[in-house]
Amino acid sequence: MQDRDYTLDARSGLFTRRNFIRSASATALGLAAAHYGFAAALTGGPIANRVRFAVLGDFGDGGGAQRSIGDLMASAHDTRALDLILTAGDNIYPNGEAEDFGPKFEEPFEAIIKRRVPFHACLGNHDIRQGTEAQLRYPLFNMNGRNYYTTSAGDGLVEFFVLDSNDLDDRQIAWLDRAMGQSTATWKIPIFHHPIYSSGKKHGSSLSRRKMLEPVFARHRVAVAFSGHDHIYQRVVPQNGIQYFVTGGGGKIRRGGIDHRDKLVAKGFDEDSHFMLIDADSLSLRFTAVSATGATVDSGEITQAAAAAAR
Repeated sequence: MQDRDYTLDARSGLFTRRNFIRSASATALGLAAAHYGFAAALTGGPIANRVRFAVLGDFGDGGGAQRSIGDLMASAHDTRALDLILTAGDNIYPNGEAEDFGPKFEEPFEAIIKRRVPFHACLGNHDIRQGTEAQLRYPLFNMNGRNYYTTSAGDGLVEFFVLDSNDLDDRQIAWLDRAMGQSTATWKIPIFHHPIYSSGKKHGSSLSRRKMLEPVFARHRVAVAFSGHDHIYQRVVPQNGIQYFVTGGGGKIRRGGIDHRDKLVAKGFDEDSHFMLIDADSLSLRFTAVSATGATVDSGEITQAAAAAAR
């Protein structure tokens, strides 16, 4: 697919191709939902409670791609407000130091920061090289001194479980199991740095972390999860009813970094940096992966009903 003829849709706030072609798996209902007319299509009326957020990872190098993505997020917010931005780690290269917060976060993301959209960060492997305290206490990362925590949006519609995959010990797993069990959110969404499913040539799937995390996700009916680490975009073929995304190209990119022969690849993009826009309501979650040039490189819909049927 060529990256051309893309526009920011005024109704949906998503970057879409003018001659929009859905994947072969899209349904007529999903097509109707693409421009946010999904509420009437699904229910015959509006759905009041919605959450809109962005996700990106592996971005904190202060480069031009990171700046472009910051400006694109600001433009998306101006079209329809973002509730929050989640990071998948590696927020500050190379060592996560406080002296780099300005040139590698505040300056490239100046436009979206000025719009007061809150970031909620998780820690990547580069973020812990010189200790974690600076990032844990950095007000713009909203970690409040915790390396794993939850945050909610949409009056309980979505609860995010921000994990520290650098240190997945028994204590953190027990906390996650308990917190997910107590959650009443429609969407329980974990985000963590090291992917448990990835076709990235550099890192790939972390089998040890999969062994620890996947049973908890399955037990609590997680439908979607985000990670980074591999500097690519990947929509993984759903595993046990869970849609995993690798979104590790928020600044740095590893061109040619995907093993496209791997059967885990539902969609992969390693030609440019990217971030993700997500719109969720009580019935479905719509995702769009957007390159640093504003091109839509992937989009689709995840429904609660489909996820439940696949379990």
